[in-house]
Amino acid sequence: MASEPGGFFSARVRDVAPGDRYFYQLDGERRRPDPVSRHQPEGPHGPSAIADPSSFAWTDHGWRGVSPEEQVLYEMHIGTFTPEGTWGAAMERLPHLVDVGITVVQMMPVADFAGRWGWGYDGVNLYAPTRLYGTPDDLRRFVDRAHALGIGVILDVVYNHLGPDGNYLGDFSRDYFTDRYTNDWGSAPNFEGPSPARAFYLENPAYWVEEFHFDGFRLDATHEVRDASPEHVLAEQARLARAVAGGRQIYVVAENEPQHPAIVRDAQRGGYGLDALLNDDYHHTAVVALTGRRDSYYASYQGSPQELVSSAKYGYLYQGQWYVSRDEHRGELGFDLPATAFVHFLDNHDQVANPSFGKRMHQLTTPGKFRALTALTLLSPATPLLFQGQEFCASSPFLFFADHHGELGAGVTEGRRKFVHQFAGAEDAAPVTPNAPETFHACVLDWSEQRANGACLALHRDLLRIRREDAGIRSGAEKKVDGAVLTADAFVVRFDAAGPHDRLLVVNLGADIDLSPIAEPLLAPPRGCDWIVQWSSEDLAYGGSGHQPLRTRPAFTLRGESAILLRPQQSPTGTA
Repeated sequence: MASEPGGFFSARVRDVAPGDRYFYQLDGERRRPDPVSRHQPEGPHGPSAIADPSSFAWTDHGWRGVSPEEQVLYEMHIGTFTPEGTWGAAMERLPHLVDVGITVVQMMPVADFAGRWGWGYDGVNLYAPTRLYGTPDDLRRFVDRAHALGIGVILDVVYNHLGPDGNYLGDFSRDYFTDRYTNDWGSAPNFEGPSPARAFYLENPAYWVEEFHFDGFRLDATHEVRDASPEHVLAEQARLARAVAGGRQIYVVAENEPQHPAIVRDAQRGGYGLDALLNDDYHHTAVVALTGRRDSYYASYQGSPQELVSSAKYGYLYQGQWYVSRDEHRGELGFDLPATAFVHFLDNHDQVANPSFGKRMHQLTTPGKFRALTALTLLSPATPLLFQGQEFCASSPFLFFADHHGELGAGVTEGRRKFVHQFAGAEDAAPVTPNAPETFHACVLDWSEQRANGACLALHRDLLRIRREDAGIRSGAEKKVDGAVLTADAFVVRFDAAGPHDRLLVVNLGADIDLSPIAEPLLAPPRGCDWIVQWSSEDLAYGGSGHQPLRTRPAFTLRGESAILLRPQQSPTGTA
């Protein structure tokens, strides 16, 4: 290869075709795969394969992308979503997601990584979809079919580190990494170095948009993406991806543990211009409310009605206060952010696998409480996220699995053991061996439960239909929401108060109560109307005990561990 300015080398190769394989031979006998390989059919240690993205016949020409408004996210791990663990098999389940009411698949990372299974956060070939789930064209077919069904697809991407096995990037140039910053996973990517090194990371999101028609991204641990450049790499990545998308909208969600609202502000206000932030505060206070546990980071929450109301109204609970769990201030004021700037969830891959030892939320609380807070999550104005199988109360766990062996495998297993010991019950929980086949296979969804757990499926389907079709709930996306605490266990959230589509969600996580006196203005119906029950979590169809007619005179009655959605109806007497 001929040397070029800036540290590049090039050669023109003739008589090659898609599928042909190749290495780069560096100084000496070191053969390495292409750093921007489009396909690694033998994994990250094998040769790269030539791919022709232009040969795929896309049918989504009229697809306009994903906006921040009115979305419902669904986190999916391709390897465990179906028994086959392929994009092709997952594609066959997309009509199920349409039926439930999902609008966006959030696909866990697919950049190729070593081993036979893994979560994907140890990716080393950032431009090569993993061979474990099929071919690059199989991924294109998945996205194309999703778009045909009206579902967007965003990709979970990792720019804070590369995996420990098969990472050959440093063999090409030490400039790809820096010692200026440290993180929990190894060498930090160098976003401040020579422009070619920065370009390697900058161009990656645009590549996924251009060659695979992804609709955006979930950015992993953005607080560990360290960059002091005039334009932060995350802001520039989003800007370049949107430019490549042309007329399609790109939707970008960030994981950000310190809770910095600037990430979703526009550049004119000093922000990065992303669209949404995962709201761990909502998850953590919901867990305390549902389970009573207050170990580790849950110690910073009480699970109180006030916390749940405040999260529905303001998103983050910590906006600069002292955070006991880390002994430091957490967050910054974000009162200016719209409700769509936050993603709320009861389960995701981290929170199922880490503090809950693989158990899902419906397995950790009572059915009544689970139904009630599912209603709050799916009807509140923030964007809701479901974890795969949550919609039918899947019994399969989601554990940490990574197919590393030898010294690396032992280190990963030991590191995992130490990490989970911050949570109560770790001593009694069954030990998890990440590289054991049974660990991975236990996490595969059992789709027969979709029928067996029809009550749970009906709960999610009906709530998402209300979210989609009811004008009062849809207006909540504009943050026209208020709330109040009724008792130590009960609270109310009101949507579009005094507006044309007034709705009232009443949640009681305790025992049956009669509210008397009813000295809370948010319980008052619109003028000339009475409240009637539009939806109840105690419906027999959801496994409840059946809802009773609402009684508001002389006392407002609330069933224990339930939620009801009320709408106004003209009073027979013409007065409230």
